[in-house]
Amino acid sequence: MIWLFTTVLWAGVLTMRVESRWALTAFEVALFALAAAAIARKRFALAIHPIGAILASIAIWGLTQVAWNISVDSQKTLEASLDWATNCAAFSLALHLARRQFLTAQAIFGLLVAIGAVIALFTTGSLGAFAYRNQFAAFVEVCLALAVVAAFRQRLWILVAAALFASVIAAGSRTGSALCLALLLALPLAACLRGLIPGKTLLRLATLSAASAIALVTVVGWETIWQRFNEPHPYSARADMNRSSWNIIRDRPITGFGLGAWPSAYPKYARYDDGTFVNQAHNDWAQWTAEGGLPLLGAMLALLAMLAPKAWKSIWGLGLIAVFVHAAVDYPFEQRPALAAWLFAMMGALAAEFKESFLETPSNRRPGIPDEIGS
Repeated sequence: MIWLFTTVLWAGVLTMRVESRWALTAFEVALFALAAAAIARKRFALAIHPIGAILASIAIWGLTQVAWNISVDSQKTLEASLDWATNCAAFSLALHLARRQFLTAQAIFGLLVAIGAVIALFTTGSLGAFAYRNQFAAFVEVCLALAVVAAFRQRLWILVAAALFASVIAAGSRTGSALCLALLLALPLAACLRGLIPGKTLLRLATLSAASAIALVTVVGWETIWQRFNEPHPYSARADMNRSSWNIIRDRPITGFGLGAWPSAYPKYARYDDGTFVNQAHNDWAQWTAEGGLPLLGAMLALLAMLAPKAWKSIWGLGLIAVFVHAAVDYPFEQRPALAAWLFAMMGALAAEFKESFLETPSNRRPGIPDEIGS
């Protein structure tokens, strides 16, 4: 079942730009069917994880907003509730099914998607399956972290990490480029400080990653990211939207305006009107709070607090923490439900990480656990 689950996740990511609803509906139906099959196989002996409970409660909160006539856009809130239920299904399936091979497959998939995105960028000006550079960068942040940790076992993986970094540079995501660079440098250092790799390995990884990253960035080009970093007041529009979001939150701090309803609530609070439809707050944290009130903010902070210790212990999970940081200035969790479900599936894999650690190297591998990468 794990490979069927993996196939569904990948199909969801690869069809994100399909405008017709059928692609997303098929993705959601497939995930729910797999979840139902998994429950039936366990004969309904459910073990509820706290993060799964949080995600389910968010979906129920959206339904409650509609039932109590809180939402300013009931249709959007119902759709958002379905999205959160999908996130819960993806997390729960990964929690019970994911193994180290699953994580290895995600890293390879990330590389293939990144190569396809760069080719599409040079030939069509798009990013392949991704409509927005910030969402592409968030996807890569997780895959890059997996590749860096895999390089602790086999050095070839650092070339994969460098290629992923170069793809974000080519895409022109400012925050994504900064976070990917931080991951490329900080993850080996964190592993060394924890005694997981020796200092000599850290030096070799640093040298190889620097050389590979420079070479691959030169190939794909750095002009786009340089121009974006040199834009005057690059985050001024986001600052205005954050002020508007704060005013939205202040009006309904407890109930919110309805999951998925930020675009409907925003026009009343907009600080300017240039005729452009603003579909996201460009800050998922602010949007979550505006839509679901302080209860949703508290739920997401609790989720992050539960993930953080596991992320530090696994090292690769710090890529997911980077996505939450990225969410403070962009919207990796919004607008593309299949990408959000993939991210929550990776959180499920992180929660299940210590059944079979992705981090183990030949020097610290426990008996009976095969070295899947580099064997």
